[in-house]
Amino acid sequence: MAEFIRKILFKIFKKDSKPGKLIDRFLTAEILNYLIFGVCTTAVNVVTYSVLIRLMPGKVTVCNAISWITAVLFAFITNKLFVFKSKSFAPRVFFKEITTFFASRILTGLMETFLPTQLIRAGFDMELFGTEGLPAKLVVGVAIIIINYVFSKTVSFRRSKPEQPLEESVPDENNEEE
Repeated sequence: MAEFIRKILFKIFKKDSKPGKLIDRFLTAEILNYLIFGVCTTAVNVVTYSVLIRLMPGKVTVCNAISWITAVLFAFITNKLFVFKSKSFAPRVFFKEITTFFASRILTGLMETFLPTQLIRAGFDMELFGTEGLPAKLVVGVAIIIINYVFSKTVSFRRSKPEQPLEESVPDENNEEE
């Protein structure tokens, strides 16, 4: 899907043009996959919440918590397999990936909960589309997407560098045995 989107963009913007070069540099297949699966994760969250709230009317907190856990699990699986292509299911690797992934999402979830209020208190108290605080929430939301991507790439799904082969021992020309 990501390559398809890139092909369309390169039909609109020639690859060697300025916009084409920016697209090539910043809209990599990995980033596009991250964004596509991010939209899917949001859909999983909303659909799960919508189904649960009909099954358990008035239980907003419980439904929201379950839908958040479901969405984070979906994000973990799609990020692991399709975005960062981490194929290992060795217990040590899997445990590290899932715990760091959930820990980062808990951290950014707290940031998403409390930062808009702090921005509004600091003077970023505008309305957008008649909704109080929406600009602050959007700014924080974009920052959270970037932070989650960076954390996933550099911590949760960081690829270990392959071991470098030892240099072959080359005899010293001055100390060669005859």
